[in-house]
This record gives sequence, C-alpha cells and structure tokens, in this order.
Amino acid sequence: MSRLNKTYLGFTFLFMAIGWGICLLCSFNGISLNDSKWLYAPFLLGGWSPTIASYLSLRGDNQVAGMKEWLKNIFDLKHNVLSYLMVAVMAIIFILPQCLISGYENGAPVFAIIVMIPMMLVGGGLEEAGWRYILQPELEKKYPFTVSTILVSVIWWLWHLPLFYIQGAGQFGQNYFAFGINVLGLSFALASIRKNTGSVWLCVLFHCIVNSFSGIYIIHDNIWGNIAATMILILCSYALVAVNGRLKVFKR
Repeated sequence: MSRLNKTYLGFTFLFMAIGWGICLLCSFNGISLNDSKWLYAPFLLGGWSPTIASYLSLRGDNQVAGMKEWLKNIFDLKHNVLSYLMVAVMAIIFILPQCLISGYENGAPVFAIIVMIPMMLVGGGLEEAGWRYILQPELEKKYPFTVSTILVSVIWWLWHLPLFYIQGAGQFGQNYFAFGINVLGLSFALASIRKNTGSVWLCVLFHCIVNSFSGIYIIHDNIWGNIAATMILILCSYALVAVNGRLKVFKR
C-alpha cells in the first residue's frame, strides 16, 4: 500500500474512531442521537472523516497546494452527457432490482430528490473525496481493477460498522451483512465511474443519488434484492470499462 493510502486511511479511521467512538459510548449507556443533539458534532466528525482525511493527506503529500485546488479537483463538473447519463442509469440499476424483488414502501415523494441530492453532499457524497479520489486509484497502481475494488469495498464496509450500533443512526439495527453486499456492488459502480471518466465529482453525484433513493424508496428486508442489484452492477461495471477502453465514449 502506498504511503499516501496509509496516511489517508490512518487519518480516516482516527477521526472516525474519535467521532463515532463518543457516539458508541453514549449509545451503550442509553443515550441516542435523538436524545442529545450535541452528539451530532462527533457523529458528523465520524461521517466526514474520509473527506477531512482526503484534504489533510493530499496537502501533506504536496499533491494539492491548498483548499481551492482540492475543491477544484473534486468538483470537476465539465463532462459529456453520456457520462452523466451513465451515473443516473447506474443509480437506477442499483435501486430498481431491490424494489422489484424485495418490495418497498414510499418514503419521501419522488420530486424531493431535487432537494435531497444537494443535501447528500454532506450526508455521504463527499466521502468520495477520499475513497475514490485517493484509495481506489492508488490501489490500482499496484493491483488489478477487480482486486483494488474488492479491497476498497471491504475497507468501506468496515468503516461503516459503528453506525449499526449507534442509536439514532440510519443504519442502527439493520442487517450489516446485507449492507455489505450493497457496498460491494456500489464499489464496483463507483470504481467504473472513476476509471471511465477520471472524475471524482461524478462519483460524488452517484453517491448522492443513491443515498437520496434510500429516502424515497424504503426497501424491505430481503437479501435477494441486494444480491441481484450487486450482481447486475458488477456486470455493468465490467461492461462499461470494456466499452470505454475501446471507444472512449465517456469524455470530458
């Protein structure tokens, strides 16, 4: 593993452990996020740990001169229509099989996605400033695409673990294994978006859309929906990487 990845992961898990560690201690003592609003400060620190670690590690490695350059590299908005279409279709491919196989209940109305996507920048989307900006491409310098993506998915999955034990968190009490299956599929989708476009922003956007869908479609517990969505996403990811390798359709 490269020095940059070691630094990045060190910062990420340090800030996560501090922030979510405080929340876990409170949760084990019967204090949930809903009971004490001040707990949202350490909770957000844990959630933003990949983003904070991204800037600190890149700045320390002299890969960005400052905040302005870092933000410019993340929000690289100029991409062709096909690239944006790929992001939207992949997000639909993730949610549709789960709705059809597992069933769902309506959460927020569909049009609420217009408001939810920008909100999800701070609700998960900016994690991609680390996972797909640094971790994925750095691993691909040493390992094949498939191995790198699986490694990222395992690390990403483990990073989420405390959320399943923090009272008041969205993941509290859910099936951690089923979540891991989704993480694997999403990791392949995000890795292919990054590889095909070279864009961090499109990964951020995809993450925001997927998180928004989870508030619109409340999926019932049924692991077969997770498995189907992940298998389809993996197949689509390989197909898109292969096609783009030949035709270069996803250009800025």
